[in-house]
Amino acid sequence: MFEFENALDEYLSHLRIERGASPRTAEAYRRDLEGYLAFLDGEGVTDFADVNRDNVAAFEKSLVEEGLSTATVRRRIAAVRGYHRFLVREGLTEANPADSVDIPKAADRLPDVLSIEEVGEMLDAFVGERPSDLRDRAILEVLYGCGLRASECVGLNMDGVNFDDGFLRVFGKGAKERIVPIAGAAERALRQYLAEGRPALALKAASPRADDLAAVFLNQRGGRLGRQSIFNLARKAGRVIGRFDLHPHTLRHSFATHMLKGGADLRVLQEILGHADMSTLQVYTHLDRTHLHEEYAHAHPRDTM
Repeated sequence: MFEFENALDEYLSHLRIERGASPRTAEAYRRDLEGYLAFLDGEGVTDFADVNRDNVAAFEKSLVEEGLSTATVRRRIAAVRGYHRFLVREGLTEANPADSVDIPKAADRLPDVLSIEEVGEMLDAFVGERPSDLRDRAILEVLYGCGLRASECVGLNMDGVNFDDGFLRVFGKGAKERIVPIAGAAERALRQYLAEGRPALALKAASPRADDLAAVFLNQRGGRLGRQSIFNLARKAGRVIGRFDLHPHTLRHSFATHMLKGGADLRVLQEILGHADMSTLQVYTHLDRTHLHEEYAHAHPRDTM
């Protein structure tokens, strides 16, 4: 074990100095690898040359049997792989026994979504005649009604709003331009804000910059609203319905999910959301299939027989 532990100290130094790992990250690696070395010791393995694939696979199995999450198991096996890779590089052993051990596949993480009822309850709570009230309602309606990212909402400019043709011109990741439809409640809220709320906020700018003059959503000083304000607004909105960690992206996920449930074509949705790769949308199709399964279970006459 002494040899193992010495090598572990060297590996952690390598992570900190050569790989630039933070002290917190290095400490996490230490805990994970100390657990691994303790397991090997319990198996009677005390020399680098004696560690084989079966030892690593048995360690992985022990983690699963502990009831640890897939993410935790993946992280610990990845740490073991990195440690053995370092041992090979330093000439302390000839092969990496962890390389051929399969890391558990990460479970698809379904995006958090609101129900249609939750969205309605949340938005109905944002009423008021103050300029900031009109702005906040418009932001929430646009995030949900158009599926925008927080950064796209912040970056929305006046010349990107076209009510006559019913679209917004936004700039997504990589400054890629796209056209997003706007209609219904989102359009009404944005129209009201631009007519009654934005002019009052714009007057508060002592010496407005060109960028502020171009912005759709303004802060209380008449400047372009920042992303943090969007995040704060989402949290405030979430508290209305008991979702205390609501993120702006949740409204985007909810938009996509509700569109699919309503029968939207997947390729149209891809264009609206600005996803370059169709595979990015597969998680939403999974959600939609879950919905169909629930509907089938509820409606099919022989499902419970």
